[in-house]
Formats: sequence, C-alpha cells, structure tokens
Amino acid sequence: MSAPERLPVLDRRRAAVLLHVSSLIQPGREAEGALGSAAFRFVDWLADAGFTVWQVLPLGPTGEQGSPYWARSDHAGNAAFIDRGAKPPGGDDAFAGFCHYNRHWLEDYALFEVLARWQNGLPWWEWPWPLRNRDPYAVDQARKDFADEIRAVKYEQWQFGTQWQALRDHARSRGVRLFGDLPIYVAPDSVTTWTQREQFQLDHESRPIAVSGVPPDYFSEDGQLWGNPLYDWDRMKWEDFRFWRDRLGSQLARYDLLRIDHFRGLAAYWAVPAGSPTAKNGEWRPAAGREMLQSVMREQHDLPLVAEDLGVITADVEALRRDFRLPGMRVLQFAFDGGADNPHLPHNHEESTVVYTGTHDNDTTAGWYAGIGDDTRARMHDYLGIWDGDPVDAMVRTTLASVGRLAVLPLQDVLRLGSEARLNTPGTVDGNWQWRAPLDRLDDTLAQHHRELNALYGRVEA
Repeated sequence: MSAPERLPVLDRRRAAVLLHVSSLIQPGREAEGALGSAAFRFVDWLADAGFTVWQVLPLGPTGEQGSPYWARSDHAGNAAFIDRGAKPPGGDDAFAGFCHYNRHWLEDYALFEVLARWQNGLPWWEWPWPLRNRDPYAVDQARKDFADEIRAVKYEQWQFGTQWQALRDHARSRGVRLFGDLPIYVAPDSVTTWTQREQFQLDHESRPIAVSGVPPDYFSEDGQLWGNPLYDWDRMKWEDFRFWRDRLGSQLARYDLLRIDHFRGLAAYWAVPAGSPTAKNGEWRPAAGREMLQSVMREQHDLPLVAEDLGVITADVEALRRDFRLPGMRVLQFAFDGGADNPHLPHNHEESTVVYTGTHDNDTTAGWYAGIGDDTRARMHDYLGIWDGDPVDAMVRTTLASVGRLAVLPLQDVLRLGSEARLNTPGTVDGNWQWRAPLDRLDDTLAQHHRELNALYGRVEA
C-alpha cells in the first residue's frame, strides 16, 4: 500500500472553499458522520461552482471541547466523521493489511484510546504508574485484556481511512484538490506525548515546564494561552527531526496541499511558564524550524506547504518562509487598519499568496462588517469603491480578484451568513466548533453564480 500521488494546487489561479469537515455532520443524522453522502455532494457542488480546492481543518481525534487543534494523534482520524452505515471494502484481508501498513502509529493509538476510556477520561499522566510510564509488562497485559476493544478502535481507523480515500478519489475525479491543516503543536493528553515524551519540555512527573501560546495580539489583549507542551528542539535536532518527518509525511499522504498552523513557531516560539493564568508573561525562544525543513526536504523534495504567517511576524519568520519558497497568507478582514503599507491590502499581495476573506478564527465577513468601527468601515468603502452595495459581495469579489494564486472563501461567506455561523472565537472555550452547514442552500443557482465569479477572475480553467 502506498500513498496516493498529490495533485498540484498552486500551478494556476484557483478558488477554494474553507469548510471544517465537522460542519458537514447534519443534526439528527450524526450516524452518517461527515464522510458519507454529504461530503460527496459538497464536492460535487464545489466542482459545479468552479471551486477546485476544498480547505479543511485538522482531521484528528479531539478532546472534549472539540477543537481540531487539540489533536490526540497526529496520524489518526476523528471517528465522529465516519459514516457508520458504510462498510469498508475488502473484508478481513484488507483490514489486516491496513493494520500492518499503519502499525507504526495504530498499535499505540488504539491502546491509548482504550486505556483512556478505562481510566474514565483521566489524562495519561494521572494513570497508574505502570501504564503512565509504559511498563512493558503492564502494556503487554493491557493489550491482552482489552484485545477486543483495541480491535474496535483499529476498525474505526480503517473505516476512516477507506472513507477518506474514497472521498479523495471522488474529489480527484471532479478536479477538486484537498488542502489540509497541521497544528504546530499536539494536545497535552495525546498518544504523541504519552509515547514520545522525550520530544517535549516536560518535568520528571511528565508535566510541561512551559506551555504554548502567543502574546497579546489582534484577537486578545491577554494573548492566547494554548497550553500545549513545547518541543525539545535540541532533542529533535539530535534525531535529525524524525518526529517532524513522520508528522509531515503522514499528513502529506492525505492532502494535495498542507498549511502549517502558527508557522512563526518554527522560527521562535512563545513559551509561557506552566501555571500562568494568561499568556502575557511568556518569552520568545528560538526554534530549529530551518534545520527541520532542510531535513524534511532531503526526504521529500516536493514540499507543498503553506505558511500560516499571521500575527506578529518578524524578519526571521519572513526569511524562513521565503528561503523555502512557501506561500504565506493574507486576510482581507485585516486589511483596513493602518495605512497603504498594510500587507493585507490587495495592492500589496504577491502571486505566491493564499488570500482569504477571513479564516476559521475570524467572524464571518457579514458579522465582521457589522462590528467594525466607523473609521475602518470608511476606509473599506473608499478602498473597495462601495457605498451602497453589498459589503460581503465586495469582499468576496476583491478576494477572488487578488493576484494571489489561491483565493479562499469560508462557506459562511459564500452563503452570506452572520455571526451566528462563526466557527471559533480564539481565547474562548465554550460554543466553538459547533456550526453545521445548511447544505440545502447549496443549490444550482448559487453554484452558477460562483462559477461565473470564478471565471470572471480567472480562477476557472478555460
């Protein structure tokens, strides 16, 4: 079994829709998951509308809050996305082949999930000492005692893998590329930290010495305290970044293009002392991202990556992105604060750029417009040349008109939805990741309108 060939994405002007896979799960039909008929219909609508890229958020299993950036595994898929009514093709032999091919991560992941349930959801560092520290006898005994439960987890991952591949094959048949997302960090309570704790800055009790976050910024005056354990870059360098080569290899086998979330953390990361109530008291520390990318490139000469370079971006971050020829991001909602040198203004865009109306962390464009101040609104109107027209339509058209090779519209903006459809508010916990797409609104009329827009701005191949 080998990874499918990736299709080029930034070879020409294209348009994308950003939609988290979880938003395809329809209320009252949760057993159908997200990877069944709803996903296939969405791909068909994208193709009919002239969109040739679907951007998704991370697909890994999540914690209780449902954040896709709090993944319990770098390799596994979220079982909540599975269509439970569909059986994987191939029978027992195919299942055995899947387990063998993926044994380097599947064995530990299945055991981790079963033990977590047995421990009533306690994080692994609160498990009994033999399991917490992976005593060989205790681990072997657990594999025997929970053999049936472990097999069930593996079977779910087989279902996820086969359903994702079927969706990818269908997308390819309709000319749609898949654009994925890799969180820069892993969740504290993850199989990754349980099995590879030497890769992290942990104390003798396996608790973080410092945790991740970002300093005060556009989204939060206290900064954002993410709480992920931080990497031990010296250890990673000593191992020639095996950890990162495995992470990126697994994700690049799943997508045609991959965004690295919080790319600036590969140049320097914000370290917050463990136990701090906010991210204000952190400090910047150097990372070994340059050496890591060089190591990955020795193994994979083609690096179809996008750098999420939003927020406080310094010269070293910009140099890292440019030296590896990685496209950056521009967001129109950030464009109308400041002067003419604002990098998010379209006249400052570069061809090697991915341009958004807004991201999954922003309000919808309609919600954003309703909440901005008079000065920002006036600058936007003057720049876009609108006074009485539809501001969301103007933002959509300006994004599609950008010189940037890839223009991305969140589905909420395609549907012109307000703040009620916001997916995530950074720095908050409750109410995020719950929006479900009203798929009945994706009709032929809407598809034809967006095909005409995409053709008008050169994003449909002639």
